[in-house]
Amino acid sequence: MSAAVGDDGRMRAARFHGPGDIRIERIARPPLRGGAVEIRVEWCGICGTDLHEFTDGPIFCPTPDDPHPLTGETSPVVLGHEFTGIVTAIGDGVHGVANGERVAVEPRLVCGTCDACRRGLRNCCASAATIGLAGGGGGLAEYVVVDADLVFPFGELGAEAGALVEPLAVAYHAIRQSGFEAGDTVVVFGAGPIGLLVLAVLRALGAGPVVVVEPTATRRAHAEAGGAAAVLDPRVDDVAGGIAALTGGDGVAVAFDCAGVDATLQGCLDAVRAGGTVVNVAIRGRPATVDLLPLVLKEVRLVGTICYAGDHASVIELLRAGRLDVGHLVTARIGLDDLVDGGLRALLDDHGAQVKILVSPAAGATGASEETT
Repeated sequence: MSAAVGDDGRMRAARFHGPGDIRIERIARPPLRGGAVEIRVEWCGICGTDLHEFTDGPIFCPTPDDPHPLTGETSPVVLGHEFTGIVTAIGDGVHGVANGERVAVEPRLVCGTCDACRRGLRNCCASAATIGLAGGGGGLAEYVVVDADLVFPFGELGAEAGALVEPLAVAYHAIRQSGFEAGDTVVVFGAGPIGLLVLAVLRALGAGPVVVVEPTATRRAHAEAGGAAAVLDPRVDDVAGGIAALTGGDGVAVAFDCAGVDATLQGCLDAVRAGGTVVNVAIRGRPATVDLLPLVLKEVRLVGTICYAGDHASVIELLRAGRLDVGHLVTARIGLDDLVDGGLRALLDDHGAQVKILVSPAAGATGASEETT
């Protein structure tokens, strides 16, 4: 059953304490402040970044010995940055958001004063903090307080769609960085959650044939359901030949590396046509070793991308217009108490069977930790 916030002003939340140590605890409900809104979280998606924190962290979560420079917080911190919910309170000075509205959130806190921020590259802020990783609360809690300028109402769209706005914004931003134009031929290496969302946004924006390269059968099935023109298994298929056949031997206009291994980045460089663009979307765990000769000989443009910068509103408009079909990518819905075993471990151990798992912070109170720090 749902667990309401207690009379003592505390709520349930999932907090990162260290690698392999995520606890469901009762903590203080965040106070409302001027310029911000309180949100009762309905759904929060589990991101690959959350998995990396769980297995190898702290990476983005601040440590007790090293507070985050922007938020000043240290672990334990509340996790969850792919979330949606209902506005339940509005701080002084807030306009354009109403109580009871369902909203999505851009969970990116920036300094506003560094060179990147001054040039409009707020996603590249030198001291950026992600809500749900580096402080500021998080979506794996019953309530969160967020600055109103990071909140995006989206009307009649459902809560599950709202929880996908943040990762869709990552995909949309990567495509915007690529210079993609409607009708372009594209290859996407990697059909994990972000690769599948890149495919969905490409289709919504009018891409020509999209090839997806993915070794896992269940993920290939999702790519086929998502409208890929060809889905190739790099272990058995001739990827270069398949792309050549689809493009008349010219190569694709744009290639996205959503897997983050040397072979996929190399595959992107080999797959694009002369003057084409390769976008590195994946966060890599180690330096890449690739042959850059194709980049030189074909004058390939190699582009990096991180998070988003003003992309949430565009994603919401695509959802409102019915041009994004992503509901099939939600493969499980769990309560907060199931986060570790039914969420994090399921994603780590399922060999690709799960794509996007959504967590309801209000569901599953049984067995919650009663820690009150």
